[in-house]
Amino acid sequence: MGNGSLKIGVLGAAGRMGQSVCSAVMQAESMELVAAVDLASDGSEELVGGISLQLPIIQEISGFLEAEVDVVVDFTIAEASKNNLPLLAEEGIDVVVGTSGLSDQDVLTIGEKFNESSCLIVPNFAIGAVLMMHFAAIASPWFNTAEIIEYHHNQKIDSPSGTALATAERMFSSSDQWDDDPTISESIPGARGAKFEGIPIHAVRMKGMVAHQEVIMGSAGQTLTIRHDSLDRESFMPGVLLAVQGVGSLPNGVTIGLEKLLGIE
Repeated sequence: MGNGSLKIGVLGAAGRMGQSVCSAVMQAESMELVAAVDLASDGSEELVGGISLQLPIIQEISGFLEAEVDVVVDFTIAEASKNNLPLLAEEGIDVVVGTSGLSDQDVLTIGEKFNESSCLIVPNFAIGAVLMMHFAAIASPWFNTAEIIEYHHNQKIDSPSGTALATAERMFSSSDQWDDDPTISESIPGARGAKFEGIPIHAVRMKGMVAHQEVIMGSAGQTLTIRHDSLDRESFMPGVLLAVQGVGSLPNGVTIGLEKLLGIE
């Protein structure tokens, strides 16, 4: 690593998150953006948030090798990640993955390829959201009813969110003592939400929102609400930079989530 800076490559650099990552890396003192790759790019030098990348967005993965990157940040789509991550693993490059939609089997298959480097797959880069899930799991044994409400922009095509599902999974792993839903009839099917192991999840899709979630827990005479709001994509960047800095310290293979880097595993 010349001059002590990590050499970073961004895959999916022309996308919205990819552009934000490029901008964040360029502004970070200990990192240098050395390669920007987007398979759908026209190959021109691009502006990110009004700032010139100072290098063209190219269409070939080999650009990462030529630039001798230390870490690649992948914000593409699942199909692309399944093809590209094994190629990066073969070259012993550490990778931080923000792509959603990878199945458990995909993760296992990808993990087998990373024998000489680390792959950190992060479902949610907002540090506050990771802490929200952690706090909800800590609180779960002390309550016997809970509901999760997640709110996202109206361009999100899947529901519920991966974060809401992950929250419910962690809450259930902390406690399986959730009361049965007392509702006997729903005049509109689905009014009580979709249930994961007895914990209802409600998905809101609305203009003006980005990504928000609240976990409401209740017991006799009290409720506890844990809420996180991502108001801008900027909220994900500290987590991305934390992941980029820390991925090299992780064991070879796949690690899921920021928890280990935050010390709350």
